[in-house]
Amino acid sequence: MSAQADVTRLLHEYRNGNKSVLDDLFPVVYGELRKLAASKLNAERDDHTLQATALVHEAYLRLINQHSVDWQNRAHFFGLAAEMMRRILVNHALERKRLKRGGGETRIALDEAVTFAEEREIDLVELDEALNELVNFAPRQSKIIELKFFGGLTNEESAEALGVSPETVKRDWRVAKLWLQNRLSK
Repeated sequence: MSAQADVTRLLHEYRNGNKSVLDDLFPVVYGELRKLAASKLNAERDDHTLQATALVHEAYLRLINQHSVDWQNRAHFFGLAAEMMRRILVNHALERKRLKRGGGETRIALDEAVTFAEEREIDLVELDEALNELVNFAPRQSKIIELKFFGGLTNEESAEALGVSPETVKRDWRVAKLWLQNRLSK
């Protein structure tokens, strides 16, 4: 059985009340969550206080403590993981900003998930504000950015998580990137 199918099977068992599968689920998803977290933290300052392992554990704990989630499949799980990691990273950035009274924003490189003509760094708080703005008039595009940037999902996985075609994801992705580029260059 593939790891992808294994994750979906374990999530369905968990959803159906078998809480003991969490012991089996964590080792299956840990590597991918760790790789995802490391890629998000890779461009951080050397003195960044949040480590990939802590981010993975915090996101996983929040995910399994969701009581009303109807786990559909692997893409759904990693889509929600992306959302959790976004919230954790933004909250961490806001806390650091608050502690420094406005200085030392947490910045990450805008990697291949959101490529613009020139490489630049993005302030996580600014990115979060932009996504919160985008969700008001284009919720699916906002979710696609979240899935791809924070979740590292492919177009196909994003399409599965959103219940749309990969072509729709590609189209929305192009529009969302242009909007985001314009919004973040202000």
